[in-house]
Amino acid sequence: QVQLVESGGGLVQPGGSLRLSCTASGLIFSKYVMSWHRQAPGKERELVAIISAGGSTNYADSVKGRFTISRDNAKNTVYLQMNSLKNEDTAVYYCKAQIMSYYWGQGTQVTVSS
Repeated sequence: QVQLVESGGGLVQPGGSLRLSCTASGLIFSKYVMSWHRQAPGKERELVAIISAGGSTNYADSVKGRFTISRDNAKNTVYLQMNSLKNEDTAVYYCKAQIMSYYWGQGTQVTVSS
């Protein structure tokens, strides 16, 4: 079974940082494109950051310069380092693994509040 498990979410104040992790099992992790998406209540799920099997990255304009996606294939884990967090970053963050087919994790809640 393919399983993606996100962790690292929590409550932070504006300007703070969090590092999210997504650990995969049941797949050849190094071959997958990994990405982070987020969904706030009442809003559509949106792509936040993506990293290819070769390590190329892309980011949503809203997070460029603040978030960094990385992967550790030896640990079957993709990370999202989030700095300078804003209230607008509050959402459930989901991990996705894709070659042609794709798999979603269950999400981890990030809440940015003063």
